[in-house]
Amino acid sequence: MATNLFNLSVVLSLISSLTNWPNTNQNIGISPPTCSRIECPGYDVIHAGNGFEIRRYNSSMWISTSPIDDISFVDATRSGFLQLFKYIQGKNKYSEKIEMTAPVLTQVSPSDGPFCVSFVVSFYVPKVNQADPPPAKGLHVQKWSTKYAAVRQFTGFVKDSDIGVEAAALHESLVASSWADIVDKGQATSPPSTYIVAQYNSPFEFENRVNEIWMMFDMK
Repeated sequence: MATNLFNLSVVLSLISSLTNWPNTNQNIGISPPTCSRIECPGYDVIHAGNGFEIRRYNSSMWISTSPIDDISFVDATRSGFLQLFKYIQGKNKYSEKIEMTAPVLTQVSPSDGPFCVSFVVSFYVPKVNQADPPPAKGLHVQKWSTKYAAVRQFTGFVKDSDIGVEAAALHESLVASSWADIVDKGQATSPPSTYIVAQYNSPFEFENRVNEIWMMFDMK
C-alpha cells in the first residue's frame, strides 16, 4: 500500500507540474494509443464532421464520485482521480483490485453552490467487473444504455483555460453543421452548459496525448 501511495504521489506531482504544457489542436478521428493497451468503451462513429464526430456509445458502466465543488477543473479532477485510484487499488467493499481503463471522465456542470460549477469524475468499469462492480463509500455506479455524443479532440496536458475554449470550439463546429438542431433537442433533458472532458493518457506520456470534449445528447 505504501508503494502504491508513493506511486500515486508521483503521478499527482507530475499532473501539477505539467499543467502549463502547451496544447495543440489535432484533427478528429485519432484513436488514442492508450486504447491499444488497456480497455476502453466501444462506440460507433455515425458521422465525421468538420472538427467533430458524432458517436453512439452502447451499454457501458462507470464508477463515479459524488459532485465536487471547485473553481478548478484540474484540482477537482485530481481530487476525484485520487478517490478512484484508491478504489481500483482495492479500497472497496470486496477489497478487489481492478485493472486501469481509459478514459477518465470529468463531467462539468453548473452548480448552485458557491463555486457555480461542480465536477463528477468517472472511471470506466472493465467488462469483467460489470456484472458485480465492487461498491465503495462515496462512489456510485452509472449504467449507460445507448448514448450519443458530439466529440471534439485536442492534445496536450489539460489546463483550466482549455476547457471553455475547447467546449466553445465544439459548439461552433456543431452550429455550422446539420447536427446543431439534433444536438440541441437531444440535450433538452440535461442541464444547460453540461459537458464532459475525457482524458486518455497517463501523466507520464508526453507524446500522442488525446483528450476529448463530449456533449451528450439523446437521439430523438
